[in-house]
Amino acid sequence: MDILRFFRKVQFSTGEIARVRTILRPNGTTMILPYDQFIEHDCRHLEGKADSGNPHYICRLAIEGGFNAVALHYGLSLRYWPATEGALPLIVKLNGKTSIPPEDNALSTHTSWVDDAVRLGAMGVGYTLYYGSPAQDRDIPQLAAVRKECGHYGMPLIVWAYPRGSAIDAKGGKECSYTLESAARLAAEMGATIIKSNLPKDAPKVVDNDKIPTYYRNLEKELLALPDDERRAVRAKRVVDAAQGVPVLFSGGPEKGDEDFLKAADACVKGGCFGFIIGRNMWKRPTDEAKRVAALVSKALATE
Repeated sequence: MDILRFFRKVQFSTGEIARVRTILRPNGTTMILPYDQFIEHDCRHLEGKADSGNPHYICRLAIEGGFNAVALHYGLSLRYWPATEGALPLIVKLNGKTSIPPEDNALSTHTSWVDDAVRLGAMGVGYTLYYGSPAQDRDIPQLAAVRKECGHYGMPLIVWAYPRGSAIDAKGGKECSYTLESAARLAAEMGATIIKSNLPKDAPKVVDNDKIPTYYRNLEKELLALPDDERRAVRAKRVVDAAQGVPVLFSGGPEKGDEDFLKAADACVKGGCFGFIIGRNMWKRPTDEAKRVAALVSKALATE
């Protein structure tokens, strides 16, 4: 099987591909453990059933759980990741926001820079783009500057493509197909190497919302008529298609029970995803359970 099969549809630089190869499985997929949530969600994750507040634990879990990379903000990348001695590829998350201000005017600002990631030896960088936020006049130029620096270094750019803000809330919300497909497309337009998305959820209120384009109102009605498993897979495929050849990782999202989590993962694989970037659904579980679930996700990717 072609290890670069997810990177054949569009053009990537030699530097991007060389670094991307470090996180690929033999069948071309990947599974990443993100740990940027303590900035995004504050310290509530200390309630996890494992040692979730300890970055050393996270790095060990990533290695022992068969993950292909870990995503950390600069400080943890600098102070904790070196203990892995290069056994685990690093993605440096370049921006973030706390959970204190409301999301009405969401903006994720710099916590570090591309040259920090280069100096640390990272394989790539991550950037959160809040599609549709009233702060997009600052967000989009900030991402454009990051993309320019990534091009200078041949550094892969992973864009967290997240709909957010008061306008998004008025047009279906941050979890519907309309906004998530549109966010993935904007990430592709901005030059992402890889796109991170959430799996869209059912949004029956979209059907009667005259603030949403008729195309998506009709689409939502059609999707809601499908059986559950088929509907999830179609929603995943539509996000992948919106990216037009730029590989898509799906997020694990908020904590879920095993059944719901694995059904969502199966839908994403059927939809053609490049892999998964799963945080809370791994490191908030007890260690043995996290490894067990990681093995099940790995098995699903192996059958893709």
